[in-house]
Amino acid sequence: MRVLGVDPGSRRTGFGIVDDKGGQPAYVACGVVVSVSGTMAERLHRIFAGLTEVVECYRPDVCAVERVFFARNPDSALKLGQARGAALVALAGAGLDIHEYTALQIKKATVGVGHADKGQVQHMIRALLGLSARPSADAADALACALCHLHQSQGLGSRARAISS
Repeated sequence: MRVLGVDPGSRRTGFGIVDDKGGQPAYVACGVVVSVSGTMAERLHRIFAGLTEVVECYRPDVCAVERVFFARNPDSALKLGQARGAALVALAGAGLDIHEYTALQIKKATVGVGHADKGQVQHMIRALLGLSARPSADAADALACALCHLHQSQGLGSRARAISS
């Protein structure tokens, strides 16, 4: 199974792709769709187009997106919601099954602590995936989201097998 993780942002949307290799995660790719200039409509289009291109290039089977529930002010919350919407439309338009996880769920699944900082997430992602360098904060968050989905799907699968036995 190939999982695309997405960390939505109005200026930087992180993406990370991992494969499930027999219960072990394998790094495929990561990066950031940058949309820092232009009108909000132009920035949203860049997010949509960038994620559409990522999906076409890497052909994930499923997508995991960070569910945002906190913003420092109403304007930031609105912009983040719009960016998240552009990402979701790109992913849904590609026919992907989309799963959503809170930051707390993602950090607990990857770092073991729900309130880990970005540096801790970057460090653990590097260690878990055997990367030669730390990914950017946005890409690390997206990879963490993808790993969270792998952990969740493996856990649900093993519970289902145990119940059916």
